[in-house]
Amino acid sequence: MSEHEISVVVNGARRSVRVPSRLSLADLLRDKLGLTGTHLGCEHGACGACSVLVNGEVVRACLMFAVQVDGDEVTTIEGIGSEDGVLTPVQAAFRDCHGLQCGFCTPGFVVTVTALLERNPAPDDGEIRTALSGNLCRCTGYQGIIEAVRSLRSGVEHAD
Repeated sequence: MSEHEISVVVNGARRSVRVPSRLSLADLLRDKLGLTGTHLGCEHGACGACSVLVNGEVVRACLMFAVQVDGDEVTTIEGIGSEDGVLTPVQAAFRDCHGLQCGFCTPGFVVTVTALLERNPAPDDGEIRTALSGNLCRCTGYQGIIEAVRSLRSGVEHAD
């Protein structure tokens, strides 16, 4: 199997690494770079647990090859939080609104919601549901997750 030297900025740090052609981005992050917050659920792109940002866009890390991010910027859940452990507003909203239970899907949801609010600080309920439609949770029933996003909307009243 052929290997390639790639250079990628991960969570603000440039990383150069040698990868096999068919190594997934998720496996690069977890196995080669030790960033285990990116979870592997279905490994088919359906659950969203492996969601990361590539150049600011939400992608499924299980569906991308590592070689595809050569020269790009990748942000994982570890890059969204602060080094001192202070929760971001999205993380705090998930906690405060009971938008997590087992926590397996939470990193993918936090990445997705962070990207949503970056491009649309006041999404309506339909936009929230559309943005979250690529992420699956087996524990919460989604109401706490949706309420967490509602609580973060800029200047918009939300319904209970």
